[in-house]
Amino acid sequence: MKRLRGALLGIAGIVLLGVLWEGYKALAPAIGVKIGAITVLPRTSDAAMPHLATMLQRALDPVTAAAGSPPLWTAVLQASLFTVSIAAVSWVVGVIVGFLIATLMQRFRTAESALLPWVVLSQTVPLIALAPLVKRWGSLVHFGAFDWQDWMSVALIASYLAFFPVSIGALRGFASPEPAHLDLMRAYGVGWWRTYLRLRVPASVPYLVPALRLAAANAVIGTVVAEVSIGLSGGVGRMIIEFAQTGSSDPAKQWAPIFGAVLVGLVAAGAVALLGLALHKYRRNEVTA
Repeated sequence: MKRLRGALLGIAGIVLLGVLWEGYKALAPAIGVKIGAITVLPRTSDAAMPHLATMLQRALDPVTAAAGSPPLWTAVLQASLFTVSIAAVSWVVGVIVGFLIATLMQRFRTAESALLPWVVLSQTVPLIALAPLVKRWGSLVHFGAFDWQDWMSVALIASYLAFFPVSIGALRGFASPEPAHLDLMRAYGVGWWRTYLRLRVPASVPYLVPALRLAAANAVIGTVVAEVSIGLSGGVGRMIIEFAQTGSSDPAKQWAPIFGAVLVGLVAAGAVALLGLALHKYRRNEVTA
């Protein structure tokens, strides 16, 4: 019943968002709401805010007027699959790196003092500054027949965002066992490695699952932004930029890849939710993200 209630609340939230969209478009002025010379709420013209029915109809039409052009929703779905595959790779890489960094910081107090400030500071570097550097460095990587691809640069940049919540959440989780439990492990002469596997890792799950959710969201955001910054075609990030160029003549079209990005985020969140179900017996004392 809890899961059904959560699903119904999610559907109700989507319906409410649609009602608010149409209600604002019907009631607000076409030039938006202004206070003096400052626009505080967006315009409601058809070019700025198409009706939901118009966007739906446009999604069923071909992408272009060229013969053989696929329906818009098909093109967006293919781009979403491309983006979600890169986001999945970046999430896996970010989780592995974050988990290893947290393990190192837990094992050695000196490592925690040395690494934790840099882990936090790493998130202050904007992706738009990293993207050209990563693409350039990647173009110099050659191992025999292996050549670095642009999608790998996108995955690397997105994993840069994904590792942070995992490293912080896992570190908190590794330190969460009660002192009595740690004393018991020492009394039995259990070494650090077995204590880590049998006690610290299971105890970290209530902290790790919310961190994995944040990592999934960061991976999606990082992938979309990196696709735009690097210029990688095939994903929803690049499609948003391309379709925005026809926003004045075909305003409903530019919203299709935005909904595709939302779909990618929902898929990522659903995948982590399924993983959380598999770990439900360790989540009795789960903390919020």
